[in-house]
Amino acid sequence: MAERDTTRFLLCRLSTRVIGLPLEHVVETMRPLPIEVLPGAPHYVSGLSVIRGSPVPVVNASRLLGEAQTRPGRFVTLRAGDRIVALAVDAVVGVNAIPTGSLRDLPPLLRDAGAETIGAIGRLDAQLLFILHTARLVPETPSASVGAGQAAS
Repeated sequence: MAERDTTRFLLCRLSTRVIGLPLEHVVETMRPLPIEVLPGAPHYVSGLSVIRGSPVPVVNASRLLGEAQTRPGRFVTLRAGDRIVALAVDAVVGVNAIPTGSLRDLPPLLRDAGAETIGAIGRLDAQLLFILHTARLVPETPSASVGAGQAAS
């Protein structure tokens, strides 16, 4: 399948799910850094971490999806416009090229998030909300389930 007919996703594991983040928005992955809690922040915002010398908000992906908060194993930094946001996940699985036509068969990451959570994200950061709307929940074996995509570690 031609390169232009696929979308590349960074696959990340949460406690009970695998999520795919569009690779075009991913800056880097790293070990979790210390987090300074922000009083009054939404439940899915763990706080701020200093990443490459700048304070960066850390969004806990498990909490965002209504799951129990887990201790993150990795941070995935995402470019949201001119800012960086860190998404805390359990693990990074790899990169997978998913045929564009198969994307409609994969549920959106925020499908189970409540309207209140989605509204709060949109009020705080419309660019992050756009990225999260393009992310997908991916089957355990994405290449077998969505076509000719190739998983890489």
